[in-house]
Amino acid sequence: MDLNYSEEDQAFRAEVRAWLEEHLTGDWLALRGLGGPGRDHEAHEERVAWNRLLAEHGWTCLGWPTEHGGRGLSLVQQVIFHEEYARADAPVRVNHLGEELLGPTLIAFGSEEQKRRFLPKIVAVEELWAQGYSEPNAGSDLANVQTKARLEGSADDGEWVIDGQKVWTSNAHESQWVFVVARTEPGSERHRGLSFLLVPIDQDGVEVRPIEQLTGGSEFNEVFFTGARTAADLVVGEPGDGWKVAMALLGFERGVSVLGQVVGFVRELDALLDVAKQNGAIEDPVVRDRLASLAVELDVIRFQALRGLSSDDPGQDSIFKLVWANWHKRLGEVAMDVVGADGLTAGAPYDLDRWQRLFLFSRADTIYGGSDEVQRNILAERVLGLPREARG
Repeated sequence: MDLNYSEEDQAFRAEVRAWLEEHLTGDWLALRGLGGPGRDHEAHEERVAWNRLLAEHGWTCLGWPTEHGGRGLSLVQQVIFHEEYARADAPVRVNHLGEELLGPTLIAFGSEEQKRRFLPKIVAVEELWAQGYSEPNAGSDLANVQTKARLEGSADDGEWVIDGQKVWTSNAHESQWVFVVARTEPGSERHRGLSFLLVPIDQDGVEVRPIEQLTGGSEFNEVFFTGARTAADLVVGEPGDGWKVAMALLGFERGVSVLGQVVGFVRELDALLDVAKQNGAIEDPVVRDRLASLAVELDVIRFQALRGLSSDDPGQDSIFKLVWANWHKRLGEVAMDVVGADGLTAGAPYDLDRWQRLFLFSRADTIYGGSDEVQRNILAERVLGLPREARG
């Protein structure tokens, strides 16, 4: 990626910054810094309203082609938007799964009717989506999916009937739809016989059970399908092609928003440095050395992210996930050293501060979105060409 921004890019950065300065004021100002991992429960309805304001002004789906409601912006300009959005400390957006994952997947694999039905509502933030991938015995080993779906009636006017369970389904309790990987060919195993279905959540056959986390929130859910139904034509791609579609969607997962994620990390580290200076922890040479190491590593992570965006190397996503997840977990550990004994107690009823929440939630960073072990296997097998790990 060319790191020299053109005049057009600089003008776009100024446009984004000016819009945020103008609109992130008044009642919206109270939303600054809200949301994100472990904090998605914060001001959800207000953040939905903010996201709809973004949509009204053309700040959603920036990289989508214009014929599908996007702005068709360049990769560099998308990066600029996410950087400026993070620098403004704007509230974390609620539409990531629809905008960054499902939308591009429908553009690539969906039927024309599916695109007409779903893409405009994603752009306008009128429908929110959840991701129905993981199951109790199919997390990192996604090919072990056991949720089943059978077609009743014809492919034109029939329905898929779905039975099974998904888990760790982020924000399903706040979503209207879920995209589900289900086994549609009886007797099939592993990657074969899977289909990618679009399923409405608000129906008798779908039960969503929030899972209370250590951080006090419940953004993850169990979702039970008991005779749940969706229209026969709401399969993306052909029946049986679900693995191909599901893997393509994951390819969109770590896109241009990663640079905004890095800016968010910079903000967290700067805030922790302020605490260390105020309470004197910065005088401890060990703590000071660990904070300095975090700052240096974060610069490396930013350049790794840029490298990944400009490379076709299939291992870049796995490398980036490994480095940022472990960095963020170390940040949480250093935060506990900085705040000292105060980090050991919580207010009543279980009222965590930002550093306790960071420490607890960052323990999951190396698990969700593909565990460290899975990322290392991907690098070993698909990039380095080493023998495949033995599988049961």
